[in-house]
Amino acid sequence: MMGRISILTCLLLVTVTAVMAQTKKPAVAAGRLAKGQALYKQHCMSCHQENGSGVPRMNPPLIKTEYVLGDKNRLIGVLLKGLNEEVEINGDYYSNPMPSQAALKDEEIADILTYVRSSFGNKASAVAPADVKKVRATIQ
Repeated sequence: MMGRISILTCLLLVTVTAVMAQTKKPAVAAGRLAKGQALYKQHCMSCHQENGSGVPRMNPPLIKTEYVLGDKNRLIGVLLKGLNEEVEINGDYYSNPMPSQAALKDEEIADILTYVRSSFGNKASAVAPADVKKVRATIQ
């Protein structure tokens, strides 16, 4: 009887561990976040601020917005093409044009967006250089 309980306990433990491993999101490499943060400070911070809060009626915030947390391909497109129209975010309107960042490498854009999507209280999936390459190919 004791042997059966031990075997069942082990099977249960293995099953729970396997399920958790499949559902747990992989952690973003710290190196990518550090590169993304450095690139954000260099290319984005002057408009979107150090804490991602943006500037009222000019530059939108990057904190828990649909633009940041939603479709990453749309967000990649904004960096590659820029944004030259008024945009509404969470009921507020922002009108300052955002220049294209297409001169940045795919890896740099991926690192910036991965940093933004996992900072400022955001919890969204990482962006891979292959994601950027794919979107870049559709807009050129």
